[in-house]
Amino acid sequence: MPKIFTIEECDFERLYEIEQQAHLVPWSFGTLKNNQGERYLNLKLVKDDRIIGFAICQKVLDEATLFNIAIEPVMQGKGFGSFLLKELIEQLKEKGIQTLWLEVRESNPARWLYEKQGFNEVDIRKNYYPLPDGKRENAVVMACYL
Repeated sequence: MPKIFTIEECDFERLYEIEQQAHLVPWSFGTLKNNQGERYLNLKLVKDDRIIGFAICQKVLDEATLFNIAIEPVMQGKGFGSFLLKELIEQLKEKGIQTLWLEVRESNPARWLYEKQGFNEVDIRKNYYPLPDGKRENAVVMACYL
């Protein structure tokens, strides 16, 4: 069974590896490191003593925004993303968070995961995400009321 822990400084090299593998247009190492600190709830998912996923979430007052969630591609489709998201939601509830927001690419198959966890589509941001070919893709803004 996987375990969930708070991200530590020594985890960033591994988190960056997962980020590069899991996203169409991944964050830079600097962006990953800059989304840390007191206002964040950042979790790593560990299986067999190896980090296989992570979530980056910023808290502001009674709301939070899930900026990034990634599972190592060879571990995707096995329920680990759902497990991590459920734990993130539980920890946010314990901290008094009432709404969790996120943006997701229209084409991202993980949208079903968010809907399954209670997220609702709130808005569309036209041409929000860059694509490798220079074009852009819409973002679906979703909210989960905790």
